[in-house]
Amino acid sequence: MIRAVRLVLFYGALTVAGLFMLLPFLWSLSTSLKPDDEIIALPIKWLPGSITFEHYRSAFTTVPFARHFANSMLLAVGGVVTNLVLGSLAGYAFARLPFRGSRLLFRVLLASMMVPAVVTLVPSFLIVKNLPLAGGNDLAGQGGVGLLNTYWAVLLPGAVGAFAVFMMRQFFLALPKDLGEAARVDGCPEFRIFWRIYLPLCRPALATLAVFTFVAGWNGFLWPLIVLNDPDMSTIQMSLAAFSFNKQTDYGPLMAGSIVAMLPTLLLFAFGQRYLTRGLAFTGSGIQ
Repeated sequence: MIRAVRLVLFYGALTVAGLFMLLPFLWSLSTSLKPDDEIIALPIKWLPGSITFEHYRSAFTTVPFARHFANSMLLAVGGVVTNLVLGSLAGYAFARLPFRGSRLLFRVLLASMMVPAVVTLVPSFLIVKNLPLAGGNDLAGQGGVGLLNTYWAVLLPGAVGAFAVFMMRQFFLALPKDLGEAARVDGCPEFRIFWRIYLPLCRPALATLAVFTFVAGWNGFLWPLIVLNDPDMSTIQMSLAAFSFNKQTDYGPLMAGSIVAMLPTLLLFAFGQRYLTRGLAFTGSGIQ
C-alpha cells in the first residue's frame, strides 16, 4: 500500500512538472490560433474562443518564411554532415591512433569548450571577411567581402566543433580495442578499420551528435545575423525577429511562426529519443 502511494505521488509530481514545462508551448499554440482581439484580452483567455489560421497565413506572407525555413534546414543539415564526418574522424584519431602530443592537443581542445562563443565572434568575422581569394579578395585577403553573404560563412566556422570531437572520442574509447588490432593483423588499412568496423558501432553516438548539432544549427541566430545581410539568405530565427518592429510585436504571426519553427526539432527528438539515451550513456565511459 505504501509503495503504491509513493508511486502515485512520484508520477503525479512528474505529471505536474511535465505540464508546467509544456505550458509555454501550449500558450504559444493557443495564441497562434486566437483572433487578434483575444490575444491581448483581459482577463487572459487560455483557450481560443474561435479558432483561426489567419496568423499562419500571415507568417508565410508577411516575410518569405518558406525560403527562410529552407535556408535554416540547409544550414542545419550541412552542419550535421560536416560534424559527423569530421568529428568522427578526429575522435577516432584521438582514441585509437597514438601520436606525439595527442593528450596535450586533446586538453587544448577541451579548454576551447570553456571559451564563450561571443568571445570568438569578432575574430571569426575577420577571418571570414578576409579569407584570401574569396569574394573578390586578393591573396592578402583585401579588396572584397570574403565569404560574407554566403552559406559557407555559417557552415565553415561550425564545420566541426570541440564537442563533436570529444563525444566521438569518448564513444570510440568505449568500444573494444581488440577489434582494430585483429583487423591490423590481417592487413586491413586504418581507414577501412575506421569505416567498416568502428563507425557502424557508433550509430547511437552519431545519432545523438546529429540531434545536438541540428538543434544548435537550427536555433542559430547571432552568427547568421552578423554574416548574412542578404534578406533572401536569412534563417528562420531571423525571420521570427522580423515580427517585432518599431517597439511593437505582432504576436499572432510570431507565435504561428514559432510553432512552425519548433516542428523539425520536435520530430527529431520524438524519433531519435532512444538513440539519444544510448549515445549519452556510452559517452561518459572511457574518459582518460
